[in-house]
Amino acid sequence: MIDLATNDTRTSAFTRLGSQPIALTAATLLLLVTGVTSIAIWRVYTGATPEADRTVVSRQLQARAAQASEQLVEKTKGLEATQQESIDQLQMVQDQLLTVKRLLASQQADTKRLSEQVATLTESIDGLKQSYASAQAAETETPSVTRRKPARRHASLRKRSRSRS
Repeated sequence: MIDLATNDTRTSAFTRLGSQPIALTAATLLLLVTGVTSIAIWRVYTGATPEADRTVVSRQLQARAAQASEQLVEKTKGLEATQQESIDQLQMVQDQLLTVKRLLASQQADTKRLSEQVATLTESIDGLKQSYASAQAAETETPSVTRRKPARRHASLRKRSRSRS
């Protein structure tokens, strides 16, 4: 039974407050006004306004983000320009390589043609050497009279050419 009495006192206190709602509302309103007033006095005294600080911080973040974005755009443009220069240089090197390959092929063809000509000339020279050697061998076998006939022919040709002049 002792417990019941304590429960009754608690209930009666709440019922007294519940029976006077105007007093409860006035106390709550007084606490709210006191809290808001103390916050306002604290802000005025310290000069700190979190909303203004947040605005400044958000603007700074936006400015940094914009600056970072501009830097990225500039770096991207620089990379594009560098990449295009590299592509152009690579194209020039490829063109030069093709030119060198063409020149090399042309020189190889010329070398082959000249080698064939040298081989042909070597064969002709060898043929002339053989014919000269056989002609010398034939001259040593023939008598000296046959050698004079060409000399006479030359003398008779000289006489004819003198008479015509």
